[in-house]
Amino acid sequence: MPSNTDTPSAITVRPVDYGNAREAQALVELLDGYARDVAGGGAPLSAEVQRGLPEALRQRPQAFSVIAWAADASALHGEVPVGLINCLEGFSTFACRPLVNVHDVVVAPGWRGHRIAQRMLQSVEALARERGACKLTLEVLSGNHSALRAYEREGFAAYTLDPSMGQAQFLQKMLDGAEAAPPAAL
Repeated sequence: MPSNTDTPSAITVRPVDYGNAREAQALVELLDGYARDVAGGGAPLSAEVQRGLPEALRQRPQAFSVIAWAADASALHGEVPVGLINCLEGFSTFACRPLVNVHDVVVAPGWRGHRIAQRMLQSVEALARERGACKLTLEVLSGNHSALRAYEREGFAAYTLDPSMGQAQFLQKMLDGAEAAPPAAL
């Protein structure tokens, strides 16, 4: 892993093939690492989620993910996964076009500070444009200042229709007896 002053290895960002065992494992490991982080709720993904998530995503044509891979000659396949974004397509009734919600953004701790999120967001934007999406949306914890700065650098801003009505807020309501757990742990 590079330090914050090192130049990172060659990074490639590719869409995830949920049916590919290596890519599915990388997705689960990266997301579990994020879930364990305070920004992801501080608890590991359940074994059920770890087993079922890649297949559940594969079954949803509105879902797509990208993984950032760093070149590593010592790794089995010559690269290691260092970042992940999971996305879900929605629909904007105001624009009558799809939108893409950036649902999870993960950069492995040793790789933060190298603009990996920026590279992944650029890839997601290109995929969203291919889908005809009118916008990208995401939610972020107000205390996650480094993520907020990264998103602002990529052109994200608070959602406002009329400034007199304020900014949109992200709310949730748990259903079917689900525990009030962090989104990453569900």
